[in-house]
Amino acid sequence: MSIDAWNQLRHLTNARIALGRSGGSLPTRARLDFQLAHARARDAVHSPFEAGELASRLRTLGHPVLTVNSAACDRAEFLRRPDLGRRLAPECRRLLEEQASQSLPFDLVVIVSDGLSAQAVATQCEPLLRALLPLVRRSGWSLAPLIVARHGRVALQDEIGVVVKASLSVMLLGERPGLGSADSLGAYFTHGPSIGRRDADRNCISNIREGGLTTANAAAKLYYLIGKSFQFRLSGVQLKDDSAALPPPRDKRRPRLA
Repeated sequence: MSIDAWNQLRHLTNARIALGRSGGSLPTRARLDFQLAHARARDAVHSPFEAGELASRLRTLGHPVLTVNSAACDRAEFLRRPDLGRRLAPECRRLLEEQASQSLPFDLVVIVSDGLSAQAVATQCEPLLRALLPLVRRSGWSLAPLIVARHGRVALQDEIGVVVKASLSVMLLGERPGLGSADSLGAYFTHGPSIGRRDADRNCISNIREGGLTTANAAAKLYYLIGKSFQFRLSGVQLKDDSAALPPPRDKRRPRLA
């Protein structure tokens, strides 16, 4: 492929192609750009998660919000011990159990956690939920209080779903940063959450960020797939995404699930 052809491809992707060379090395500009992207990815992983501030912002969406912690005591332990990020701290489990004892089972619970990029959650979560919650309300699904969880891994949605008695759990959390996307959010959902669920039992919408999947499109896709999950009572590899072949979801009433 000619040099001109490579240069044309550079305008179509953020991938690091056609960087050129200086002798046997990369040009200084390309090397510095790589180092900057690497530093941003490290910052995304180690940045603190302002859970209280995010919870305050989410309350402006007109829905109750609870803040909980995983079993990881701090960011360092969370990174060293992934297993602790998959469990609730005992006192937080008791809090949710107390809340659940005063309510009927829910169709849906939405959890927000920092995962491996607090920056992604701080940037993408509020606009995503601002687009998603009106769709959920119009659907007729009952929604548990929004839950902001510090130091959470994907599987934390299983325990929370069990405790609040939700038919389906959604986890929004920061994805592992890449060298071109330190602020990418992932949305995972599981029908019939239970402790010990496998990754094959979940569906994931990835790369939610500016330059990737927009929050508005992610909300529409998530709403559509949740509807299919309720319809067929399953999630994971058995649930296929055919939303690309359909128009955006319209406002239509759905009966509340028993």
